[in-house]
Amino acid sequence: MRYGIITPVILANPRVVNEWELGAGVDELTSIATAADRLGYHFLTASNHVAIPHSAASRRGRRYWDPAVTLGFLAAITSRIRLATYMLVLGYHHPLEIVKRYGTLDVVSRGRLILGVGVGSLEEEFRMLGRDFEHRGDLARDALRAIQASLGKREPEYHGAHFDFGNVTIDPTCVQRRVPIWMGGRTARSLRRAIELDADAWAPFALEPEAVRELLTRARAGEAWSRRGRALDVGLSPEPPLDPSGDPAGVRGQIERHAACGATILNLRFKSRSLEHHLEQLEAFVQIAGPSD
Repeated sequence: MRYGIITPVILANPRVVNEWELGAGVDELTSIATAADRLGYHFLTASNHVAIPHSAASRRGRRYWDPAVTLGFLAAITSRIRLATYMLVLGYHHPLEIVKRYGTLDVVSRGRLILGVGVGSLEEEFRMLGRDFEHRGDLARDALRAIQASLGKREPEYHGAHFDFGNVTIDPTCVQRRVPIWMGGRTARSLRRAIELDADAWAPFALEPEAVRELLTRARAGEAWSRRGRALDVGLSPEPPLDPSGDPAGVRGQIERHAACGATILNLRFKSRSLEHHLEQLEAFVQIAGPSD
């Protein structure tokens, strides 16, 4: 099991945010990131929203730091921990923008990028940005194929249904031989995309672990799974946020529950009263769970 942090401070989802985070900034983020790096957590995350329409603010919150800028900053202050986009909305970007921007991040982080991507579900934001919401699934599928064909290649070429390019140079490009790709979503369709498009992990959101287990059981009986030829990691996010120092038995139970339902990665949030308490929670979780694989 690998454990990572859904990075606090940089987003403020009203469902899970700790009150102290609302007044926090770069100094608090630095303390958390360097502590997570020192303690052996596997990754930090940053999410992708451009501008939250007020009609969606009660569901999504209003704060989302830009993922490329944030992860670039985190790369500079850490040395080991991986840096995960969680998740880039494919419909908001041209594939070559992602390859260039996050390939550069892989270079400056010395090969620590995890590229999490998703189709997206916030229709109001799609409309505001002038993006196609109705056909976002087909566009995302083609975009991911284009990204996979281009990562690590200085002169990428791709000819697909929606994206077509060649005779171009991308420099710099990522240094990892294979950048891990995570597919987000919360439906059987998103799991099928992860399987068919050879993603390294499926990372659903807002699903009970037992519902994930049911989706995985059905998928493993299908032809796409048998054709895949390699394992698929599953990243789950326990909710509500965990309280390792206050309820260690409950945390152990949550780890066991999610592992029994197929999780190989846990994306963690912690309850905390202050920055100092949050740092204590980071240490307390490692004492319970042991080092991340």
